[in-house]
Order: sequence, then structure tokens, then C-alpha cells
Amino acid sequence: MKAFIHQLDRWPNFSWKIEELVNLLSEVRHLQGRITGRMESLGFDLRNEAVLETMTLEIIKSNEIEGEILNPGQVRSSIARKLGMEIAGSVESDRNVEGVVDMMLDATNNCLQPLTAERLFNWHAALFPTGRNSLYKITVADWRKDSTGPMQVVSGAMGKEEVHFEAPHAALLEVEMKRFLDWFNQPDGTDLVIKAAVAHLWFVTIHPFDDGNGRIGRALTDMLLARSDKSTQRFYSLSAQIRIERKQYYQMLENTQEGNLEITPWMMWFLNCLISALKSTDIVLNRVLFKADFWRRHEKNIINERQRQLLNRVLDGFEGKLTSSKWAKIAKCSKESAIRDINDLLSKNILQKEEAGGRSTNYELK
Repeated sequence: MKAFIHQLDRWPNFSWKIEELVNLLSEVRHLQGRITGRMESLGFDLRNEAVLETMTLEIIKSNEIEGEILNPGQVRSSIARKLGMEIAGSVESDRNVEGVVDMMLDATNNCLQPLTAERLFNWHAALFPTGRNSLYKITVADWRKDSTGPMQVVSGAMGKEEVHFEAPHAALLEVEMKRFLDWFNQPDGTDLVIKAAVAHLWFVTIHPFDDGNGRIGRALTDMLLARSDKSTQRFYSLSAQIRIERKQYYQMLENTQEGNLEITPWMMWFLNCLISALKSTDIVLNRVLFKADFWRRHEKNIINERQRQLLNRVLDGFEGKLTSSKWAKIAKCSKESAIRDINDLLSKNILQKEEAGGRSTNYELK
């Protein structure tokens, strides 16, 4: 049987070589300051739009890491409602979407509030409003019970299983989580970016819940990063970058679990991933600025509410091809009305036909 880091005598006394991290940490701090400066130069509405874009991306990608696919329109609409923002084309959201949005907004908007077991239980209940994970009933809003055996990550055929990870026994969770929460809430002089990296590893190692540990662990990371930014507004998405590096993410976690409590390789991977996330913020910001510029350029054009709704959907990153049929379905209008809307926007040089032909005519922004 493999030995895991939580079974070591010195657990959880993590250590790392700060001299190997100092340059990466300096770059993180530089990029955080640069982003904060850019955002402060924007107006109130554009800052809100950037927050909406970033939080939508963070929630969607954090769930994708675990194989959960959420509807982007529902996520965006839920965030906007809870932040008091009016957006075009708002839709109703499923309970599971509302739950994950509630968790992420509580983690970031209330990042300075203490983390308690009760707060974690509330997050867990929000993630699993039916008390089930897919087909299976799970323990919700409480630590896992291990009633069917130890919490393990296993691969391989029956009889030839390989245990990649085994979490601490359920009987130890009260003690383990009290120690984690005391450390999380206690200011100890550790740089908050460093603390976010340690917290992520420590929490997923304890694995206190039947399910949802990865998503809650990433919410805790965002909570500490919000503290490090001294801002409840989020302008970069670590989960979006982890989703890109998903294979390396899981491999790094597995390697660290089977190592010792000297976690410099994990810390270096985390900081490099965070640097990539910070650099990719320019993509989100450029999209927000493009959208604002688009509406400024067309402010004198008469555009009806259906057209405004669909154009905003395209500007927010419309998935797939835009056709008259999709227009009619999204705008809940007749095919004839959709064609009139499109032809009007073609005549105003707002839309154009895509060059690539096909069975249906596709349209794009000009």
C-alpha cells in the first residue's frame, strides 16, 4: 500500500524553498498590480462587465474540470441577477447553477469573513440541492462518512486496481478540518498567494466531502486570491487555466500526494498556472472593451430589443454558427421576423454573411 502525505508523522507541516519561488511570486504580484491598474481606469459599467465575464468563466471552467457542463447563459444570468446587473437576454437558471454561483460569490464577495465548518456545509448543500450526485445519494452538508469504504481514487480493471490516492479516514475529519480552518483563518505572515497554493493542496488532500471537493477547493483558492488582491471583484480566472492544464493538474496533485511534505514542485506549478491565468485576462478585457466600442459605434442605429439581445449573445461568445433558425429560437419569434431582423442588420453593415457556404446561411459581426 502506498504511503500518502497525510499519513506522514510531520503532517501537515508543509515546507517549500522560498528562494525557488520568489521570482515567480514577484511576477504574480506585478501582474496583479497591472490588472488592478487597468481595471481602475475603466468606468463602473465596464468594470462590472469584466467581473461578469470573469466570474462566468471561472464557474463554468471549475465545473468542467470535474466533467460537469453548465449552461453559460444560465450562469451569466444568475451572476448578473445576484450582483444587481441588468443584461440582455437574461434566462432562468437551474438549481445546480444557482447553487454554484451562490458558493463562488460568497467566497469572493465575503472573502474577509472567517471560514467555518458551517459555511463549508452551506456551500456543499448549494452544490448538491437534491442530495445526490447524479444517480447516487451522498452525504450533504456534513463530512463524509465512508460508509461504503475508504475514499479512494482508483483506476484499472477489477482485481487489478491501482489506488492513486486514499484520503484520511472519516473518523479523523473533525480534527483534520479544525486544524485546517484554524490555519486558514489565522494571519500568520504567509504571503496570501502562497497561502492559496497551500490551501488548495491541503483541502483536496483531506477530501472532507463525498463529492465537490475540487470545486470547493478552487473556491477557497479564489477566496484567498481575492484577499491578496484586496478586492472582491475578480478579473482573472485560475480555473480557466487549470482546465487548459487539467492533465498536468491531476498529475501534479498525484505526485505531491505520494511525495513528502516538501512541496516546492507543487508551488512552482501553481504559481506558473496563476501567471498564465493573469496574462490571459487581457483576452477577457479586450472582449469587454470591444463590446463597449461596438455599441458606441452603433449608438445612432435604431436596433430593436430582439436584435440587441442576439447581438449581445454574439458579443459574449456565441457558440456555434448564427443562423436565422437559431435567431428565431433564441429570440422566441417567427422565422420571418428573424429574417427581417437579420436583413435589417445586414443593411446597416452590422452583420455580414459568412464566406463559407453550406446548407444554411450563417452570419457574423462585420
